[in-house]
Amino acid sequence: MDEALIRSLTPGVLTVLVRRGADFAAAEDAVQDALVEAVRTWPAEPPRDPKGWLVTVAWRRFLDATRADTARRRREDRVEEEPAPGPAPDVDDTLQLYFLCAHPSLTPSSAVALTLRAVGGLTTRQIARAYLVPEATMAQRISRAKRTVSGVRFDRPGDVATVLRVFYLVFNEGYSGDVDLAAEAIRLTRQLAASVDHPEVAGLLALMLLHHARRAARTAPDGSLVPLAEQDRGRWDTVSIAEGVRILQAALARDRLGEFQAQAAVAALHADAPTAQETDWVQIVEWYDELVRLTDNPVVRLNRAVAVGEADGPRAGLAELAALDDTLPRHTAVAAYLHERDGDLDTAARLYAEAAHKAPDLAERDHLTRQAARLNSRRRAGP
Repeated sequence: MDEALIRSLTPGVLTVLVRRGADFAAAEDAVQDALVEAVRTWPAEPPRDPKGWLVTVAWRRFLDATRADTARRRREDRVEEEPAPGPAPDVDDTLQLYFLCAHPSLTPSSAVALTLRAVGGLTTRQIARAYLVPEATMAQRISRAKRTVSGVRFDRPGDVATVLRVFYLVFNEGYSGDVDLAAEAIRLTRQLAASVDHPEVAGLLALMLLHHARRAARTAPDGSLVPLAEQDRGRWDTVSIAEGVRILQAALARDRLGEFQAQAAVAALHADAPTAQETDWVQIVEWYDELVRLTDNPVVRLNRAVAVGEADGPRAGLAELAALDDTLPRHTAVAAYLHERDGDLDTAARLYAEAAHKAPDLAERDHLTRQAARLNSRRRAGP
């Protein structure tokens, strides 16, 4: 079985059923039934037209379910005529499916789950494992999401920005369970880029590729985090970096700057530096200035404080940090880093320990605890 083929065909099959008048929830169930049948029969009898085969089987499953539901008896006249088997139509409504799954009425977690199920072709079990929740919980989440969008028509305009936010949420989950969500997000964003001509789609794809290129160097063999400045740059994926930079340059040339393009520009400057010491921090600060202008996001301002500390010295970074809310995530960790660079090891060690208690996950907590221990050991050793 070619799992990649199956998953790439799933959204197109689903949109065909919805276009024919199937309710979204019922259509999605029918497509899942067809996928199960494909897994059972294709290894022995591969079809000449895989998409057409899936459309035919899914439509039959939908008809069977509709006829069996007495509450929908009045709809039988509409669904009775089954289209003749044959090649699937060339019309691709996948983009509309993206919009549907990222509908504004859905919560971010529901939109992510529905996107992975309907567009990504993942099973409920795979999604549940990736998000470390019980399968029954994820099934309920997906069912509620399907009910929410069941009445939404395909002829309404969608919001690319909402779809991009959902994909970025998927990407930031990284890897857990048996599904590589970062790779899945890149795959979905590539599909979106092939469907719509939008510089921010290209910007997000470039950003994902540039971040993903550093993945192998982010952790040590024992699983501990390796900060960007200490990473072995020889382990970075230069092919992904080159692709990301190429996509970013094409997007920036269109002079329609957006948040993801600016973030990708920062990532590209990090990727372009042969060593951490050669990083162009002045340009990075300029790109953070653009991000602040575009988003006025306090987390962006926090990252900018780090960049200012590198470009203009730690005290300049601490001055920028002082203007920010100290309850921001990782504010304490940034303060610890800047105090260490300024030579105040006592304050830095205390802040690293404090930041460790606030860390969102075990890996980051362990990293910050080790930083505090390292400085305390230096202080005890003396000059």
